[in-house]
Amino acid sequence: MMKLVNRFGKDILNMKLSVRRAFLILYDVLAVVISSFMPLIMRFEFRFHEIPRRYLSNMLWFLPLGILLTILVFYLFRLYHSLWAYAGVTEMQNMAAACAVNALIQCIGLHCTGHEVPRSYYFIFLLFLFALTLLSRFSYRLLREAKHRIINSRNATAVMVVGAGDAGNVIIKEIIGSYYSTMNIKCVIDDDPNKWGRYVQDIRIIGGRERIIDAAREYRIDEIIIALPSVPKSIVRDVINICKETDCKLRTLPGMYQLVNGEVNVSKIRDVDVEDLLGREPIRVDLDSILSYVKGKVVMVTGGGGSIGSELCRQIATHQPKQLILLDIYENGAYDVQQELLAAYPGLNLCVLIGSVRNTNRMNSIFETYHPDIVYHAAAHKHVPLMEESPNEAVKNNVFGTWKTAQAAAMNGVKKFVMISTDKAVNPTNIMGATKRICEMIVQTFNRHYDTEFVAVRFGNVLGSNGSVIPLFRRQIEAGGPVTVTHPDIIRYFMTIPEAVSLVLQAGAYAKGGEIFVLDMGEPVKIYDLAKNLIRLSGYRPEEDIKIIFTGLRPGEKLYEELLMSEEGMADTENRLIHIGKPIELDEMTFFRQLRDLKLAVNLEDVQVKDIVKKIVPTYVTKEHENDRKSLEEEAK
Repeated sequence: MMKLVNRFGKDILNMKLSVRRAFLILYDVLAVVISSFMPLIMRFEFRFHEIPRRYLSNMLWFLPLGILLTILVFYLFRLYHSLWAYAGVTEMQNMAAACAVNALIQCIGLHCTGHEVPRSYYFIFLLFLFALTLLSRFSYRLLREAKHRIINSRNATAVMVVGAGDAGNVIIKEIIGSYYSTMNIKCVIDDDPNKWGRYVQDIRIIGGRERIIDAAREYRIDEIIIALPSVPKSIVRDVINICKETDCKLRTLPGMYQLVNGEVNVSKIRDVDVEDLLGREPIRVDLDSILSYVKGKVVMVTGGGGSIGSELCRQIATHQPKQLILLDIYENGAYDVQQELLAAYPGLNLCVLIGSVRNTNRMNSIFETYHPDIVYHAAAHKHVPLMEESPNEAVKNNVFGTWKTAQAAAMNGVKKFVMISTDKAVNPTNIMGATKRICEMIVQTFNRHYDTEFVAVRFGNVLGSNGSVIPLFRRQIEAGGPVTVTHPDIIRYFMTIPEAVSLVLQAGAYAKGGEIFVLDMGEPVKIYDLAKNLIRLSGYRPEEDIKIIFTGLRPGEKLYEELLMSEEGMADTENRLIHIGKPIELDEMTFFRQLRDLKLAVNLEDVQVKDIVKKIVPTYVTKEHENDRKSLEEEAK
């Protein structure tokens, strides 16, 4: 039955196509007749009775043959096959070529058979035939676009496009021509004075960026599309900052590569993100040369299902490792990354393992089985307030998870071990940062005793990572607010996940052993400003539509993060964004004894574990120690 229905449907479709083709053939017959008579009528100034009979008889003698040849030529040039609703430059070129060939056939045929016509006959014949053929093929498209313009002019969403270049032109053209568009483009903005007053797809370019605010009010703009994929990020940031003052929803194109790949269209437009407001060019490194040491190697990533670990896997997968081992305790995250990598890199030798870095036997078994050459250790508990409530878990996972992983690596001939650290390890005020500082001390100590090159890479916050502030703000805005900020003056350093990971990989290439690499995170960002920007970018007004409330610093949180301890000093690398902190000297025997006491304490779930951690990390300041210090200062006064 289904086959019968499908066949019936195809028969109807074929019948419609045959009817359309027959109509075009009949129309072309009429067009040839008109194009044959009009040159003679025009030549004799529309006085039909003055046309010499020999010219008329010669033209009529060739007309039947001319009709047949025209249909044949048009068929060969596919003028009966194209979808004329979407006709473009290619179809017009085919049409012009077909008409030119047909006129040439007319000329050769009449001349060779001795049938004389006026010399102007062939040129006028060509003009009329092309015009009539153009009318038949493009009239439907012109009517369709006119209908779209009328419909779009009634659409509710008034749009301003910033950028009258190639990307802007493509976006405007697609919006105007789309049946499904709900946008009505009112005006275009461009900083090039030579374009002012001109039109893109019949939409006027009204001025430069200084006109954005006034134009948004004048044209009652609802949405602004920023079509500037090829300009510097600093300019895009400035444009966005102006657009934020309009209360319009902001959308933009991802980047220049969309133009190169020909992928600029409405589907590529995305909401303007806070990342666009960083105002700097994306950090790029020469991964092809840097990751040459990855090619043909067995590489393991612990915490491979997390934000940083998964991006490490993505970038490593592009450089043909012999095998990529993804290790994580959380099976859902590991599974998601596994499916993504297998789909993107079918030839990748990927091994996904579930296990905890806290399990000594499991880690030893994995290293003995797979013998990785390089290890990126990203597994850790990182959420500051949660770790303040569960300090023993922070120590077990971060400190002793790192110890066991590093020891298994050293005992099984791993060539390079790169630990992911954090700026919170510098003068830590929370247990998470203090445990990461101990981890740095562990890898520096191991480096002195084993052939494996042990290093740490320290950086700040990454945009969009699990537990970061950006996703939280977005959820709060979607719920209608309020947006919660801990303190009006709190600042943080930010970098995108791909940027941070690419620098981690480059730092790994520089590693000689024992270094703490410090990534340059750029200028710090006030979290309060970040919240306001996200609210504006979502189309709301801070404090009016969406309230911002201050909740106070959370346990272990400080107003600003430092990337380098003062006693470490600083050394440069070939990359200006990567620096090396000199190792801090420590008494290894005392350090190992303290670690033994720490391990005993956490196994007994000692509530005073923070005091033991402070003995290991003297720069660690807990809330209790800070309160004691303040009390002593007040007593002294």
